[in-house]
Amino acid sequence: MRNDPLSHGLWEKTAPAAPQTTALTGDVMTEIAIVGAGYTGLSAALHLAEAGADVVLLEADEIGFGGSGRNVGLVNAGMWVMPDDLPGILGETYGERLLSVLGDAPRVVFDLAARHGMDCEAMPVGTLHCAVGESGLRQLDERARQWKARGAPVRLLEREEAKKKIGSNAFSGALLDERAGTIQPLAYARGLAHAAANAGARLHTNSRVTKAEQRGDSWLLETPKGSLTARQVIVATNAYTTTPWPQIREEIVHLPYFNFATPPLPPAMRERILPERQGAWDTKQILTSFRWDREGRLVFGSVGALKGTGQAVHRAWAERAIARLFPELKGTRFEHCWYGHIGMTSDHLPKFHRLGDKVVGFSGYNGRGIGPGTVFGKALAELMLGRISEEELPLPVSDVSRQSFQGLREGVYRFGAEAVHLMRTIA
Repeated sequence: MRNDPLSHGLWEKTAPAAPQTTALTGDVMTEIAIVGAGYTGLSAALHLAEAGADVVLLEADEIGFGGSGRNVGLVNAGMWVMPDDLPGILGETYGERLLSVLGDAPRVVFDLAARHGMDCEAMPVGTLHCAVGESGLRQLDERARQWKARGAPVRLLEREEAKKKIGSNAFSGALLDERAGTIQPLAYARGLAHAAANAGARLHTNSRVTKAEQRGDSWLLETPKGSLTARQVIVATNAYTTTPWPQIREEIVHLPYFNFATPPLPPAMRERILPERQGAWDTKQILTSFRWDREGRLVFGSVGALKGTGQAVHRAWAERAIARLFPELKGTRFEHCWYGHIGMTSDHLPKFHRLGDKVVGFSGYNGRGIGPGTVFGKALAELMLGRISEEELPLPVSDVSRQSFQGLREGVYRFGAEAVHLMRTIA
C-alpha cells in the first residue's frame, strides 16, 4: 500500500483483493457513519448493514491499512492483563463481562469467516504461549489457573509435550489455548469489507475525515472530495488516528512490531516445527512470535521498527534467533518484511469513549486487535441500533487521558528493542 513494501509485506502479496471502492464525492447523507476500515469499523459496518441500517464507512487510505493489515495474525482470547486483574481495574461487573466477551472473541471471528466464506487462512487450532525459563513457566501456570477457574479450555504443557508441539527445545513449557488460532489478517479485513458491502454498507476509501462539526442533531464529516452527514458516528481509527479526534492518539503510545517471512519451506520442516499449526509467542518482555502461513512460510516477528538502522539490526537478529530456536533453519533467508504500530494504553486495556453527542468508539487494543476489534465492532452496532445501552457494553465509558512523555516512551520502545536485538545478534 502506498507503494511501500514495508507496510504490509507478505499479507499484501497473498491476500485476495479488497472490494472495489471509491473516494467519497459530493454531499452524502446516512443514518450512521463509521470512520476507519479496520476490524472494529468493518465489523460494525457488517453487523449494522445486516440489520438493515443505512451505514457509510470512510477510510483515509485502504481497507486494512492500519494495524488490521500488518499484525501477526494471532487470534487470541483475552488481553495481556491477567484475568483476575480485570475486575480490580474495571470493577466486578465490567471485569467479568469483558473476560466473557473476549474469551468468546476467537469463536466469533472464526464463525464470521466461515459464514461469509472468507478466504483468509482461518486456522482455529489454538495458540501456544511459550515459557522462557522457570519464571515464564510460573507466569503461564498462574494464567492457566485463572482461566481454568472460568471454564476456559486452556492447558499448561510441560517441557517435553511443549517441545513436540513447538518443534524446539528452547522453552520450559507452554500454555495451549484451544479457543484461539491464526488468520491472514489483511485477508480477514478484506473479507469483512466484502461481507459488509454485500450486506449493503457503503464503503469509501481514500476519504480521510479532515473535519467533524455538529449541526443540530447531526454531524457533518468533511473529506477532501466530499462530505457526509450522519446522525450517529463510530470512530474506529485506534493507533492510526489523526484528525479530527487527535485526543485518541494522545492516550496511545506506539509500540512498533515487525515481521519477517521465509520462502515456503519443505514439507519435512513443516512436520517438525509447529506441526499442528498453532501460532506461538514467548514470555519475554521483548517477545518473539512465530507461525506458519498457508503456503508453508514461517512468519517470525518481534518488537521493533524497520526504519533507519532498525531494518539491518532486526534482520540480523531474526536470522540468528530463528536458527537458535530451530537449528534446521540455519542459513534460511527472509523473503518478506514489514512492520506497523500497536496502540498501547497506560493500563494495557482498551477504552470506550464518548467523543461527542452520538459519537463513540473503542481504541487501545494493546496488540490484541483481531478478536476484540471484531466483537467491539459488533457491540457498537448493537448500541447504534438501540439493542443495548452504553451500560451493557463490554467496557465502561471513560474520559480520554493523555499519556505523559508519550514521545519519549515511543523512542524507548523503538531504540530499546533495537539495542536489545543488536546485543543478542553480536553476543
